[in-house]
Amino acid sequence: MHAQPWLETHRANGIPAGINADAHPSIVHLLDAAMLRYADKPAFRSFGQTLSYADVDRLSAAFAAWLQQTLGVKKGDRVAVMSPNLLAFPIACLGIIRAGGVQVNVNPMYTPRELEHQLNDSGSKIIVIYNGSTPTLAEVIARTGIQTVITVAPGDGSGTALPSPPVDARLVGSIPLADALAKGASMQRTPVALSGDDLLFLQYTGGTTGLSKGACLSHRNLVANTEQYKAMMPSALRDGQEVILTAIPLYHIMALMVNFITYFSVGADNWLVADPRNMDGFIDVFKKARPSIFIGVNTLYAGLSMHPRIGEVDFSNLRLSGGGGAAVVGATSAKWKALTGTFIREGYGLSETSPVLSFNPAMIEDFSGTTGLPVPGTDIKLLKDDGTEAAIGESGEICAKGPQVMSGYWNQPEANVAAFTADGYFRTGDVGVFDDKGFLKIVDRKKDMVIVSGFNVFPNEVEAVASACPGVGECACIGVPDAKTGEAVKLFVVRAPGSALTAEELTAHCRKEMTAYKVPKIVRFVDSLPKSTVGKILRRELRDVA
Repeated sequence: MHAQPWLETHRANGIPAGINADAHPSIVHLLDAAMLRYADKPAFRSFGQTLSYADVDRLSAAFAAWLQQTLGVKKGDRVAVMSPNLLAFPIACLGIIRAGGVQVNVNPMYTPRELEHQLNDSGSKIIVIYNGSTPTLAEVIARTGIQTVITVAPGDGSGTALPSPPVDARLVGSIPLADALAKGASMQRTPVALSGDDLLFLQYTGGTTGLSKGACLSHRNLVANTEQYKAMMPSALRDGQEVILTAIPLYHIMALMVNFITYFSVGADNWLVADPRNMDGFIDVFKKARPSIFIGVNTLYAGLSMHPRIGEVDFSNLRLSGGGGAAVVGATSAKWKALTGTFIREGYGLSETSPVLSFNPAMIEDFSGTTGLPVPGTDIKLLKDDGTEAAIGESGEICAKGPQVMSGYWNQPEANVAAFTADGYFRTGDVGVFDDKGFLKIVDRKKDMVIVSGFNVFPNEVEAVASACPGVGECACIGVPDAKTGEAVKLFVVRAPGSALTAEELTAHCRKEMTAYKVPKIVRFVDSLPKSTVGKILRRELRDVA
């Protein structure tokens, strides 16, 4: 058996060695219980509107009934959801999973190319989509299997009509969510027998081939991860008392698991922020909410810390500031602590692991510069390039096994073989090192992935898109340090013979094809790219000249 130095630290600090991944038969059972128990409490707030737990119960049951009776949704059917943090998101999510469906989480900022791939790959026939994203869908719907479009406005669920972008006129026959909820209210919902093995989410993550892959996350994966998080942070999960501010997008697995599922299960009051880039509006919500829990990525903390109005916020209720998605910078945590009295407690995980693999537990009282201890029931080994295990203090690829790890990628048998070791550990592609207490520090990435503001960017995809721009001979993409976003995308380009392509033209081309965080921030034209003897572009050499 390999060394597991964290187990002694767990023991010494009262953290259980394991959890029961079947503590609830499914996520539906877990959330159903919360809706009964906290019926009168506020569940979600958005744009001045509030839904109680009883409201969420009633509305999601109506949506589930409508999906079943009108669209014939059965257990295992994939339903795409493409929405920012609006009241409609939890209503749609709970409606889909109560009907036995599988939610396919889609970034509302996706371009037509990205959306088309995800809808076709997942086999979704139904999409719940924010009105503002409908022009993207209209571009590609004819090339997808989508048969039903359910449109979402900011006021949906609250009974109040709030200003909203129009639905694209090309989407003839789309159905407003408000209409589906009204019709479903008088329909009968058929209970669906769900177990831990049933699929809950398809969580798409960047693909090495430039196309994203859907991580298959089951009910048990998410039940396990909620139990693991609860075992690490019991003091931040006071029954019916927590107030959480959700600015990271709910289509991102961290917000979905921690902010929504975990905190909903303990009766938290959840304030949703639809557009955290509108910093003034974000600060206004922060002032009103006075949260006890805030989870963010480093860039969000850095942006808030520098905002001229941050001093207006009363942080006296704040008990936990959690960080993940990308490395938390010590200087950002120090600034945040000076402002709020709480440091940023970092964790680590991936879409494929539901997501939390490690977290800085309650006994850590200051920024540790590590991603904490493996959560209970998780085994992590660090593998060196020769396949042997790294010793304490040595670095190796983080390979994880636990009840929160996905079964595999959707319809990707070859990728699944590459993603797991022969003895069943998931290869994260990140390089880490353990100290003698079992704290995990991320030191590098084995993959060439770039992380921009907590979002994964895969160079292959950027290169594939950029290469299709007229005038590009060849190109290579790397990540470079960026004070604002952690890393930025830098593209080295060799022009095609006779081309006078400009950086502006290339950037405009990329913007049409990729969501904003993937678009190269820096374009550098070069005469040639470094290559191996077999002609493979050597990105690592580009880093030296970056």
